[in-house]
Amino acid sequence: MAAALEDPADAAAEARKAFALRYVQPGLAGLIDGSVSTLAPIFAAAFATGHNGATFLVGLAASVGAGISMGFTEALSDDGSITGRGDPWLRGLVCGVMTTLGGLGHTLPYAIPDRLPPGWPNPFVLATSLAVLVVIVELVAIAAIRTRFMATPFWRAAIQVMLGGALVLATGMLIGSA
Repeated sequence: MAAALEDPADAAAEARKAFALRYVQPGLAGLIDGSVSTLAPIFAAAFATGHNGATFLVGLAASVGAGISMGFTEALSDDGSITGRGDPWLRGLVCGVMTTLGGLGHTLPYAIPDRLPPGWPNPFVLATSLAVLVVIVELVAIAAIRTRFMATPFWRAAIQVMLGGALVLATGMLIGSA
């Protein structure tokens, strides 16, 4: 009889775990990959060309390409039958979309035209400053999601993603400036 009366707390914990495995984890993996791995090509293009238009195209290609790649990787890596992670194509879609969004965040400032009216700031400096600000917001959001859903202490999550992001950002800037 006790087995028939399922503890609501246990059911809620299982539902939360399933949600984390099926949606949060693939979305978080995508957001991290999109936000961090696209930094190097975007900032390398920015510092190599000094032009917003070319940087925007590289960022767009890197973001969409990474989204497709990560989406297929997630969908094909685990069919969910052993791990209980749910429908692989849904996880792949979540991961791919979040990867693309993570890269597009710091790509969009480079949509600012290379020429602005007199009196406006240098378009390249403006776009790059905005892109760096977006990267910081993305990394803080990743740390907050890891804290909320993956039980990682905020400051540990923040230091981890900031360190990774800083290393990749510096790599892109150094290669682009070479």
